[in-house]
Amino acid sequence: MKILMVYLGNICRSPLAHGIMEHLVKQKGLNWEIDSAGTGSWHIGSQPDRRSIAVAKANGIDITGQRARQFSSTDFEAFDLILVMDKQNYRDVIAQAKTAEQEEKVKLFIPDAFVPDPYYNDEEFAPVFDMVYTRCEKLLQELKH
Repeated sequence: MKILMVYLGNICRSPLAHGIMEHLVKQKGLNWEIDSAGTGSWHIGSQPDRRSIAVAKANGIDITGQRARQFSSTDFEAFDLILVMDKQNYRDVIAQAKTAEQEEKVKLFIPDAFVPDPYYNDEEFAPVFDMVYTRCEKLLQELKH
């Protein structure tokens, strides 16, 4: 299983989802590939936001090795599942799909909901981490069956 987490700049939410899912997959001994990307190009090559790094570290997860990259149409072929954090990013990723099969790979990370952007409020990083962690645990169970 190869899963790509996608959000706008690839520095806050998607790196958390990437790191959390990678952590859970390793705990379960699964040989899955997890990655993350952004729809925008502003932060290419940058580490995750310092606050994402801090909240992940406080929960025993190291995301410092991640580097932001931009989503590419080649990701449709490289990944089995592409999970986006909100509807705008869903539309941005779907716009790059060339086939119905590619479109089918793209899903909202939380069905019928979105992960709020903590970028402008330091206090939101811990609740976002908890939300993403809970969803990753559920997602792992869903995908294993």
